[in-house]
Amino acid sequence: MRLAIIGAGSMAGEHAKRFRALGDVEVVAVCDLDGDKARAFAEAHDIPEAYSDLAAMLARDDIQAVSNVTPDGVHKATSLAAIAAGKHILCEKPLATNAADAEEMAAAAREAGVINMVNLSYRDAPAIQLARELVAEGRLGRVMHVDASYRQSWLVSDAWGRWDQDSQWLWRLSEAHGSKGVLGDVGVHILDFASFPVGDIAAVTCRLKCFDKAPDNRIGEYTLDANDSALMQVEFTGGALGTVQATRWATGHHNSLALSIHGDRGALRVDLDAARDKVEVCLGEDVHPARWTELSAPSTPSIYRRFVDGVASGVNDQPDFDRGAALQRVLDACFDSDARGGGLRLEGQAASAPGQPA
Repeated sequence: MRLAIIGAGSMAGEHAKRFRALGDVEVVAVCDLDGDKARAFAEAHDIPEAYSDLAAMLARDDIQAVSNVTPDGVHKATSLAAIAAGKHILCEKPLATNAADAEEMAAAAREAGVINMVNLSYRDAPAIQLARELVAEGRLGRVMHVDASYRQSWLVSDAWGRWDQDSQWLWRLSEAHGSKGVLGDVGVHILDFASFPVGDIAAVTCRLKCFDKAPDNRIGEYTLDANDSALMQVEFTGGALGTVQATRWATGHHNSLALSIHGDRGALRVDLDAARDKVEVCLGEDVHPARWTELSAPSTPSIYRRFVDGVASGVNDQPDFDRGAALQRVLDACFDSDARGGGLRLEGQAASAPGQPA
């Protein structure tokens, strides 16, 4: 398969490496509005052609598919252009910045008959696939409670670089640069991570917060106004309640996803920091002494492999654009919930934080 990449940032480099490693994919072109950036990317990843004109690249009949690794705010325009050109498409998450755009993209892909997938990359973890199977088999009984968290710390740690000096981080903190904050960036991952095993989310209450990070919350051209912590209370279609959280302030965690699912007959835990292929379970007679054991999950093909196989077979794998649109509807509801300000302030409470004088 001959594939082109739209976007020439750091994540695009990951796509180039992952597709090339499959062995049956040739990455033949890259496009970025910044022509110099595209040419440097092409040289770094041994890609024959670099473009700054997307239409010119998409006009090539020898390109069957594209990987869209552009900033969130331009996913819609670039994806629709690729779909109109008849290209199969893998798009980075979130699919769009609002549900209406995501639904338009999903409809366009269906009508064009192209293979379409959203890069919800944590579906690749064998543990989450096994968790889904255990729930579907009824091993946990009726699911009652769910906890899910995505913890990052790049606002307090320089392990990934200096967020206050690098545009690849600064744009993620600025609504004017197309960011929907931590909720849109990684909240979409943890919402998928929680609902993939349990079922769709039927209702949500959300609280978002953007903490002060710089004088006047501005660094150069970037106004730092996008949310960087998100707390959600959700109800699933099966009736279970859950808490879902995402933050960039999780000191002590670099990039941590965790999930626990509790049913009336058993429970399971997934911690991708501990292992991507292990699930802890408390089932059967172990429920009474609250004893946990560990299960090993069989290997899972990557989304890159499954996308290529889908193009070859003509069978669309998951997660597709429809799934991306469904998650975007939840994200939209989260923003709406936060805007409505459902929290109740307690009267007469001290304003000081623990450890500080009142």
